Amino acid sequence: MERSLCKCGNVLFFESSVCVRCQRDVGWCTTCGKITSLEPHPQGGFTCNTKGCGAHVAKCENYATYDVCNRTIPADKAEVGALCDYCRFNRTIPNLDAPDNKVMWARIEAAKRRVLYGFDRLGLVYGTAEDGVVPPLMFDFKTDGGDGKQYRDVAGGEQVFTGHDNGVITLNLKEADPVLREKSRVEFGEAHRTLVGHFRHEMGHYIWDVMVKGQREPECVALFGDHNAVAYADALNAYYQNGPKADWPTAYVSGYATMHPWEDFAETFANYLDLMATIESARDGKMTSIKDEAKFDDLTAEYVRLGIVLNELNRGIGLIDFLPEVIVEPVKKKMAFVHSLTKLGKKR
Repeated sequence: MERSLCKCGNVLFFESSVCVRCQRDVGWCTTCGKITSLEPHPQGGFTCNTKGCGAHVAKCENYATYDVCNRTIPADKAEVGALCDYCRFNRTIPNLDAPDNKVMWARIEAAKRRVLYGFDRLGLVYGTAEDGVVPPLMFDFKTDGGDGKQYRDVAGGEQVFTGHDNGVITLNLKEADPVLREKSRVEFGEAHRTLVGHFRHEMGHYIWDVMVKGQREPECVALFGDHNAVAYADALNAYYQNGPKADWPTAYVSGYATMHPWEDFAETFANYLDLMATIESARDGKMTSIKDEAKFDDLTAEYVRLGIVLNELNRGIGLIDFLPEVIVEPVKKKMAFVHSLTKLGKKR
């Protein structure tokens, strides 16, 4: 992720909503595509401070009212209650009568913004019904129990499962609780369990529906297996009864990827997004000079090299590995297929 500078010279980050040095408001300007400090505009709203931009903008409603977003919209489209290009996909938000839910929602929105930014950068297709995208993308952020006030244990009512169904991505709010999320990570034997990771995985299922289904299925089947060979529900039950294939590291990016070809695609897709996000941030931090347009083999090799360094940095302060995956040749071929879906891969 590329950083920006405030008008006062302080560094701004992708999640910033205020400059900690000068206290200027900060937001993402969709006109210049940068995180920027904002100046009050004489006619209301704000002016983008990015050099050469100066767009007249307004805060997204979820920024102005709830402070769970940091994106802006063009001032001429800023009707009352107007949502930004990312918040417009929210179909269900948490019950904000519960005091903890706003904090959880803010964490979820921060992760969602990072993932959708990656989609925009890579030219991956997503959108609403009005955009002409089938299936249309929608997000449901829900809590267990059905009343929006309980997120640690189910006390009756609906139990919410994180997942994807025909364009609707559902996320259980308790995934934004770091204690519960780490407990789940350990219980399921996962190398990582993060909000960003959840979004990248579930958006992988969405992309399969939008960009693979009925278009590139034969290529996908050749790499990931026949998704029609075993019913998904049967594969799911078998996985939780028997666990992953014993030799999964030889051909899969994770144990969970062995459950069904759709999960293999989603896990591989998420790992590919990890790769491209790491390359971008490392380049901004002067840790690499490789360009996004490089050959995919070179991108993968650089990701592995960075992973070794970042793993040692994490281990040096007692954190889990940054890059736990081993990118074996079958996994790299699958990731190359995902790469071919992006505008970078289509250019080659």
